[in-house]
Order: sequence, then C-alpha cells, then structure tokens
Amino acid sequence: MMSKLLVIEASPRREHSLSRSLAKTFVTQWKTAHPGGEVIERDLAKSDLPYMNLPWLGASLTPAEQHTPEMKEVLRVSDALVAELLAADHIAISTPVYNYNIPANLKSYVDHIVRKGLTLGMTGEGLVHGKKCTVLMASGGVYTEGSPIRDRDIATLYLRLILKAIGIEDVTFVAAGGTKVVDLGQKSRAEFLQTFEPAITSAAQS
Repeated sequence: MMSKLLVIEASPRREHSLSRSLAKTFVTQWKTAHPGGEVIERDLAKSDLPYMNLPWLGASLTPAEQHTPEMKEVLRVSDALVAELLAADHIAISTPVYNYNIPANLKSYVDHIVRKGLTLGMTGEGLVHGKKCTVLMASGGVYTEGSPIRDRDIATLYLRLILKAIGIEDVTFVAAGGTKVVDLGQKSRAEFLQTFEPAITSAAQS
C-alpha cells in the first residue's frame, strides 16, 4: 500500500524560510525511504484560512445529518482539511516560532482540524490513530533541554498537547533553534541546516 505524506507549511518567508528548508530536506529523505509514496502539500501562507466565527462554531457543533446547505458551506474548508489529515500516514508540520508560539495561520489550521465527531470523540478522546507526525521547527531562541529559557517553549508544548488530544502520539520534534546566527551572517544557511540533517533523516525513514 502506497504511503502518503502530508506536509503543512506555515512560514510566510517563502524561499528565505529556514523551517521550509527543513521541510524540503525531510520530503527528499521521506521520498527516498518511501519510493512511490505520495506527498500532499498544504501551504498555510497561501491558503488564507478563515478564523473560527459564530456560524462556524454553530455548524461544527450540529450533527452532520442536520446540516443545512449554509452549514455545509461554512465547514467546507474544515472538512477538506480533516479529510486530508485522515488520509495521510505521516504528517510533517513545518513552522517558525513567533513570540514563543506557533504562527496564527497554524493555530487557525489546528482549530479547523480539531472537530468533534471527526478527529475528537464526543467525550474528548482522540480519534486519529496509527499516524506519525514530525514537527520541523525553526526558532531564533534555543529551547531544548538545558536551555535557560526552556520554560518558554510553548510552541512544542502546545503542538504535542493538541496532537495527543486528537490521538497522534508518535511525534518527533526537530528543533532548529538559534536561527539568529543565519540572520546575523555568523553562519551560512547551508551550514546551519546541515546540523539538523541526521535528525531529519532519522524521522523521515522511521
């Protein structure tokens, strides 16, 4: 059976984005490990996802069999995102860290895919099982074990929590902290990214 990888990218920096460079390496390694596998890309910087509002909340909390045409239209984007997620075997989330947390577009994505009856059971249990997730995260600060600012690592904590809430517990984080050295010209992009290649390769081949 053909494997399917869903790549979710959040950075608005396009070709200047280090998190997107991490994702590019991951996809290359994943394709090598899964010849014939399918890659689906969801670029949140291009998607312009709507934020949750009252009509969305009303529709999402109404049983599907009671949906009006208007409710179906309100949930159309959310339904597509959920279907995309459920069809994937491996999910790669590529994101920068802004003010210690994930960007607004990725938070909006999370709000669209955490859906009662689809990814979340009516009593709060996760319904998404048997999937792997790799989070490729680029940040100016270094938040890994031993860091004096470890307690500010809200992005990792939040993503791990939300993925576990919907049932995804096989999660690997590749934390590319200290990107400021590239911005300041102290290291080349290639030199900085090379440090994380072994971790990316390991995650892609698992």
